[in-house]
This record gives sequence, C-alpha cells and structure tokens, in this order.
Amino acid sequence: MAKCIWLIFCKRFCIFVQLQKQADLKKNIAIVMGGNSTEAGISLKSGAVVYQNLDPLKYKAYSVKITHKNWEVVSDNQAFQIDKSDFSFQVNGEKIKFDCVFNAIHGTPGEDGLLMAYFDLLGIKHTSAPFYQMALTFNKKDCLSVLKNYGINMATSYFLSKKDQVNTREIINKVGLPCFVKPNQAGSSFGISKVYQEADLQAALNIAFAEDSDVLIESFLKGTEVSIGVIEYRHKILVLPPTEIVSKNDFFDYAAKYNGESQEITPARISAIQLKNLNLVAEKIYKVLHMKGFSRSEFIFVGDVPYFLEINTVPGMTNESLLPQQARAAGISLTDLFTNAIEMALEGSN
Repeated sequence: MAKCIWLIFCKRFCIFVQLQKQADLKKNIAIVMGGNSTEAGISLKSGAVVYQNLDPLKYKAYSVKITHKNWEVVSDNQAFQIDKSDFSFQVNGEKIKFDCVFNAIHGTPGEDGLLMAYFDLLGIKHTSAPFYQMALTFNKKDCLSVLKNYGINMATSYFLSKKDQVNTREIINKVGLPCFVKPNQAGSSFGISKVYQEADLQAALNIAFAEDSDVLIESFLKGTEVSIGVIEYRHKILVLPPTEIVSKNDFFDYAAKYNGESQEITPARISAIQLKNLNLVAEKIYKVLHMKGFSRSEFIFVGDVPYFLEINTVPGMTNESLLPQQARAAGISLTDLFTNAIEMALEGSN
C-alpha cells in the first residue's frame, strides 16, 4: 500500500515538474495598448482581443496600458508601474522582463515610431516595422512623396501647415471639388471632412487642425473603395483577400468604421484584373517601404487601376476589424495571426 502511494506521489510530482518547466519556457509578451491620441479607446479594444486570443500554452500575456502620464501593467485586477529604464515591472520583489512586445497602439506613440525606437534601444523585439518605417508611413504627405517615385497612382493633393496662409482659391484650383481634408498624421478617420463648396473649406481645415498641425487636402476619386492587408506570414509576404467598403454615409468616416454604418464585403466584389492589379501594387508598396509585421492599405479603383490613399501599420485587431476579417478569409485564425506576428518578431531583427 505504501509503495502504491509512493508511486502515485512520484507520478504527480513528475507531472508538476513538467508543468513547471513548461511554464518557465513560456515567453513573456507585453501587449501595449492605449496611447496618447484620440484613438486610445479603439486601441484598448484591439489590445483586449489580442490578450484574449494569445496561446496560453506558449505565452504569458500582460496588458500594458500606456498614457501620457502613466505606463502600467494590469494583471489579476492589480496595476504595476512600468520601469521605463528597461521596460520591466516588479511583482512581490521579482523583476519581470518581456521577451516581445505586441504593438496594439493606434496613433502616437505606437504607430508613429516613437515606441519602436525606444524598444530598439532596449533591444526588445516587437511586432511592428522598424521605427523609421512607422514614422514614414504615419506621415501621409511623406509616405505619398516616397511612393510617387515608384509610380504608385494616387489622388492630386495639397499640403498645408497650421501656420501657412490659406488661399482657398489656389487649393480648389489644384484639387477640385469635392475634395477631402484630413489630418496629416491621424487615423480612424478622425478629423476628416468631405468638402463640396469652397466656402466650407476653412471649417473643414479647422476640424483637421484640431487633430494635427499639418493637413492634407486630396481630390475626390469616384470608384470602388477597398482595403487590403499585407503581412509577413511564416517568413513570406502574404497579400490577404481585400475588403470592399460600402459606406452608408458620404464616405468611410468614423461612424461608418466603428458604428456599423458601412457594409464590409470580404472578399471584395471586384474583377479578376482589378484583383491582380491590387495585389501587385499592395505587395509592391509593402516591399518598397521595407515593411514588416502588419499593414493595411486603402485604395479606390478608377476603372481597373487602384489609386493609393494611405497605409495603416497598426490596423484594428478586434473580431470585426478589417484585417482579421481578411485573415479569416485566408484561413488564418486570430490566434494563428497573433502567434505568427510574435514568432516573426522573435526570429527576426527589428
């Protein structure tokens, strides 16, 4: 009897040791979310979905909420302050460091390269592109200027800084009416207006300048709007099935994106030649910009030709977001999508 009890004890102890070894092998993953922009609320939703879908057998996930004033890890209903000198935190005297950062911050400082530069200095792997690529793509004017040299089709545009004198007649003569007025560095359609009359241009500029000190004014393109994700998947560039955007509003604004006021059709209802042209230009943009990790680009078709609008390097990651929709259409689950991003970051160099 004693021998039997001893064998049971030994077996259970071996199982405990094995489980402990597995726990020790888990990578610590920081999911950074929040940020300092008007997109913070959306980022928190994306970060929560990433946290819920990370493989618990592979990773120990931590939610890291970042604001202007505070960086903290939220775990088991407790908050622990981040030590910014090495991006670590302490629990009961134990210092915990991160093996990789999953970037879920839309806007600054996650999408404009600031955090990526910080992580690069600390030698911490992250799921985004290097800081220069993040900064470049977040600046719409600079991104368009670079891509124009590679023959990428795009709308006629006019750049304006807050300190510049506004000549509405000059602007309209260049871009025409209607036109779009948008902050140069902002996402989620915050601050964007569609202008039909010259008299309404200044009001639209004021709305955009509330989000950023620089504004981009673009000519209106009439055609089918699509969004297409390109990711680094298992060491290869993968172009995902595109999504067709059919907004119930005048354009794909914030309400259309987040309040269900649009129809998002994946895969998009476009012709074979349109799909071919779109895939080619989406992959070309990813390559010429030396992107890594996630990207989602917006286009409008003029005939069979896709015209580039902008690229998003930290796209929404909720179940309803466009890139996860496209991944599902390609047979990639959220867990697989997020696992791949972390593994690519751990195996590569930022």
